[in-house]
Amino acid sequence: MLLAWCGAELHEKRRKTMRYDFYAFMDRMKYIKRWQLMRSVRDENIMEHSQSVTMLAHALATLRNEKFGGKVDVLKTVLYALYHETSEVMTGDLPTPIKYYNMSIHGAYKDLEKSACEKMVGMLPEEMKNSIAPFVLADEMSEEYALVKAADRLSAYIKCLEELRSGNTEFSKAKKSIEEDLRSRKIPEVDYFFEYFIPSFLLTLDELEDGE
Repeated sequence: MLLAWCGAELHEKRRKTMRYDFYAFMDRMKYIKRWQLMRSVRDENIMEHSQSVTMLAHALATLRNEKFGGKVDVLKTVLYALYHETSEVMTGDLPTPIKYYNMSIHGAYKDLEKSACEKMVGMLPEEMKNSIAPFVLADEMSEEYALVKAADRLSAYIKCLEELRSGNTEFSKAKKSIEEDLRSRKIPEVDYFFEYFIPSFLLTLDELEDGE
């Protein structure tokens, strides 16, 4: 009995002195800039990008279920989106032209992303891993993940609109290629978003408030 009590005390002492770095690393998202090869009027970090993608993914999942008769798991979609940039707190944001330069580089980067995510999951206490790991290490073949990838591109498209509205033509080609990519996916929810929500991103605050 005494030995069991001493063992429990020792375990509790070790637990109290243990450090879990997961959320401290995640908080550093705010220091990692996107669009590193391009001149931006306003810098964007991966923390705000993740929030944007999460909101857009929620919209697309809601449209799929409520407008287009789908049955996706909305919570899973949202959490996939929330954690979709987790690896970049370790790898940084590799510019798209480099990431997709060829299949060899892309494959190696995918492996690096997975390793980084696994290392991040290892920074969680055991009692949290089973609840968080499935969203950090997302099922990339799932319907929910496909919506997150579309939301990711949609967020990038909206960033292009913001830069172009500020007179920065640096984003002209990116806007065109991203829109072509999104349209080619033939995702009804994305087409709906383009028709009914995207026009508002072209308005000034006064125009939005006037409902024009």
